[in-house]
Amino acid sequence: MAAALKEGMSETRAGLDLRHKDLRQSVETQLTELKGQAAQSDRALREEVQGSLKSLGDGLIASLGRLGESQRERLTQLAEELARLTRRQEQAQEALRLTVEGRLDSLRADNAEKLETIRKTVDEQLQGTLEKRLGESFRLVSERLELVHKGLGEMQSLASGVGDLKRVLSNVKTRGTWGEVQLGSILEQLLTPEQYLTNTPTRPGSAERVEYAIRLPGKGDGEPEVLLPIDAKFPLEDYARLTAAAELGDGAAVEEAARQLESRIRACARDIRDKYLHPPHTTDFAILFLPTEGLYAEILRRPGLAEQLQRDCRVTLAGPTTLAATLNALQMGFRTLAIQKRSGEVWRVLEAVKTEFGRYGEVLDKVQKKLHEATRSIDGVAVRRRAIDRTLRAVGRLPEEEAGPLLGLDDPGESEE
Repeated sequence: MAAALKEGMSETRAGLDLRHKDLRQSVETQLTELKGQAAQSDRALREEVQGSLKSLGDGLIASLGRLGESQRERLTQLAEELARLTRRQEQAQEALRLTVEGRLDSLRADNAEKLETIRKTVDEQLQGTLEKRLGESFRLVSERLELVHKGLGEMQSLASGVGDLKRVLSNVKTRGTWGEVQLGSILEQLLTPEQYLTNTPTRPGSAERVEYAIRLPGKGDGEPEVLLPIDAKFPLEDYARLTAAAELGDGAAVEEAARQLESRIRACARDIRDKYLHPPHTTDFAILFLPTEGLYAEILRRPGLAEQLQRDCRVTLAGPTTLAATLNALQMGFRTLAIQKRSGEVWRVLEAVKTEFGRYGEVLDKVQKKLHEATRSIDGVAVRRRAIDRTLRAVGRLPEEEAGPLLGLDDPGESEE
């Protein structure tokens, strides 16, 4: 049994090998045929593509040739047209040149004639007008010389006035008075006379008087007012030395003059603190007024000076513009305080208005009620009128001029007159 099975398997294996060999030969044969067919197809396709490319190239070359020929023809035409236009332009320019030359010759001749005429006229009038103009010129020169002499006199007066002003500004008391006057002018423009005091003491029992003090209200209705001291200072000598050194470009002199000016301002601030500050009768700070913006700006340029004066001396620096802004702010505070003080009166007025408005509403309600009643009465009369109209619809109408006398009614025109 096993031998028969082995033999069967051997036969089967031999058959399979034979079939495998036949199949491989068949596949190889078919592959060879396919390779041949593919090679033939490639050659045919290559030949067809080469033919198409050749025909396309020939057509493109022909088209380019025709296009180039067309462009050459157009360029030739354009060159010919341009040459014609150039010739026409040259001819037109030549004609224009000839025309312009002819007109210029004519203008030259006309101008020569007119100039000759003008020259003759000038020669004729010059002799007559020269003496007249010379006389007028001499008169004007005399008047100008008189004005010059007058101006020299005014300049001498002005120089004298400048000298007087210099003497005034060189006097310490006068400079202080000038700064005080300027400070008073600013206060007078921005505040009412009741809002500040002049030359008033700020310390009880002290004879020192501050130039100006702003009257600030107390915190409550029963508390006394508080004074804000303002004093004007004008260290002209120190400031003049500083400006002179700056004009000369002397850095060392500028720094020395600036230190002296700073020392003077510190001394002024300490003087204000010791003489005029006395809380609670005054505020805990005062204002040092500098009458010129240049001096104020120079003081602010010193590093930390303004802050140190505020911290150590409780003195605030102010120039004309800064003081005006501060006074404007205080004025707004005064107005707010006045409004607050009169708020009770305002509320009473509003309450009275509210009461009267309630009465006004009651009167309006009564009037509205009467108007409704009158409207209803008028509506009833209208209903009756329409009923009478329906009843009298079949009755004829008389003219108005006959109906009035018949009913004993007056003429509407006469009643209106």
